[in-house]
Amino acid sequence: MTRTNLHIGLFGFGVVGQGLHAVLERTPGLRARIGRIAVKNRQKHRSLPAGLFTFDKNDLLADPDLTVIVELIDDADEAYLIVKEALWRGKAVVTANKKMLAEHLPELIEIQRQTGTPLLYEAAACASLPVIRNLEEYYDTDLLESVEGIINGSTNYILTAMSRDGQPYAAALARAQELGFAESNPALDVEGFDARNKLVLLLAHAFGAVVAPTDLLAVGITGISERATAYAREQGLIIKLVAEARRLPGGGLAAAVLPTLVRPGHELAGVHDEFNGLVMQSGFADRQFFLGRGAGAFPTASAVLSDLSALTYGYRYAYKKIHQHAHLALAPDAAEVDVLVTFGTEAAPDKADFSAVHEELRSATRGNYLTGTIGLGQLARAAWLRAPGVGVVRLAAPLRAAVAVPELVA
Repeated sequence: MTRTNLHIGLFGFGVVGQGLHAVLERTPGLRARIGRIAVKNRQKHRSLPAGLFTFDKNDLLADPDLTVIVELIDDADEAYLIVKEALWRGKAVVTANKKMLAEHLPELIEIQRQTGTPLLYEAAACASLPVIRNLEEYYDTDLLESVEGIINGSTNYILTAMSRDGQPYAAALARAQELGFAESNPALDVEGFDARNKLVLLLAHAFGAVVAPTDLLAVGITGISERATAYAREQGLIIKLVAEARRLPGGGLAAAVLPTLVRPGHELAGVHDEFNGLVMQSGFADRQFFLGRGAGAFPTASAVLSDLSALTYGYRYAYKKIHQHAHLALAPDAAEVDVLVTFGTEAAPDKADFSAVHEELRSATRGNYLTGTIGLGQLARAAWLRAPGVGVVRLAAPLRAAVAVPELVA
């Protein structure tokens, strides 16, 4: 097959943009070169010639010689405008902006269908892990039962520093920011929103379910209390921020992002620092595990590089699972989860929300907690979930169908 040459218009020259430039310099066989770079900060010193840069996005979007747009900026709203305009102009796009993709995925899929122009985003899912294309190609006809993983390198770095190195949360976060694994405003990472955005992409390619980020429950790591950490230590378990999507026996999907107690023998227990790990449970290929770096300049740039290489062969996503399983939808009220809830004196969980309470402790010295089983939808709706002093950690069991499964409405 004949490979085409790529003339790239690059948006953003931060950590990942600079990483991409570096890896392109070291891979001349790719047949790709950066023709122009659009940036925002006029005062920032840059090592490349000034003539390569512009502050006007139209210098890239309107240039007929630039055949590919690579979007690597932080602003999701601006990224959406850039990506949409590029696709309508017939320019292939590679992006790492998972927030933008998650919020506009149905529209972007439709624009690709109408224009025939490819949009690739391997770097938006799990950085260096080759997940999206594997789901599209290797698992295209396989009946996947579940995907679960650590898909945010920043929070995994913080949790590793807390559990393995004994660092307090604030110190671990500060170090992650110093190393470039977490942003100066880390809310997207530590509140679980980044992992939720990535889970939106995984749901589309693994199960054919196109959902909005707000349809998914996301609980971050900021509510993990000393009581929860002590509980994990006493049980010989490890706390990880885990995104999971699971096909339910009665039809539908359960999906959420939750801090989770992981057993030592589980694949995810050995995923440390800024690494990502993803476990796929397949009807035919059984259980498979992907491991790789989930943050940093070169790991993310390597995924962008892989997408660029795919474009030289004319590759595009076919969204095969969407066509195969268009009926498959989220069913949070058909699923349940076992949780540890820690709380203080200001707020406490409503035990009426639980189908079963297994253990409860109220202690002035050891703190307050309960463990119980609760519907996934009920947990998402619980008024106490976001109350001050309340923390939720999933126990070491997967999402599962509720004992009494409600009838699914098409």
